[in-house]
Amino acid sequence: MRPIFVLVHSPSVGPSTWRPVAEQLTAEGHRVRVPSLLRVGEGAPPFWPRVVDAVRDDLRQVPGGSPVVLVVHSNAGLFLPVVRAALDHPVAGSVFVDAALPARKGPTPVASPEVLEFLRPMAVYGRLPRWTDWWDEADVAPMFPGPTVRRTVVEEQPTLPLSYYEQHIPVPDGWDDHPCSYLLFGPPYDAPAAEARARGWRVGHLPGAHLHQIVDPAGTARCLVELTGAD
Repeated sequence: MRPIFVLVHSPSVGPSTWRPVAEQLTAEGHRVRVPSLLRVGEGAPPFWPRVVDAVRDDLRQVPGGSPVVLVVHSNAGLFLPVVRAALDHPVAGSVFVDAALPARKGPTPVASPEVLEFLRPMAVYGRLPRWTDWWDEADVAPMFPGPTVRRTVVEEQPTLPLSYYEQHIPVPDGWDDHPCSYLLFGPPYDAPAAEARARGWRVGHLPGAHLHQIVDPAGTARCLVELTGAD
């Protein structure tokens, strides 16, 4: 039985960052789920249980014995251990796509002290601007294939509380009891890719910017299938 690809977006953006890849995989005969984490930043911390609930609730529509492949982008990588530990479905593989890695021993901070120092002056009444508003236009524009896709992604982004980035996420023992791999797009994720290689994981490289999955969904889908052996 082919596993179901579960494409988990970063809580800093939205599910539209995975939809082109989902459409490509579906066209190739794969089953795909794209859970929405857009409400994760609501309410009081901690926020990681809401990520777990969002993925688990989405998978209620999938029979319990169906194997899944977890695919996480950006800082969604930090949530993969707690998601994996909470699922009833067998996990056939996990792929970290241009993603942060959980610590070998938890808990893992969502943001480093340097990143928090960068973010704190931006917060207004404890809430941050949308992720793409953190950066200069010269950094943002190359991540998008055109204005229509950019508008969809930008308008969908949540304004997360600063406390989301101040949280620490547990790392349950034995979460990586299945094949894990890493797909690198480019800097600044070279270091996590090197760490993934040091952990003995398969590492692929599809050169591009941080949202390259919306620029080259066919290439991204191909890499996901190759890394997981799901063809």
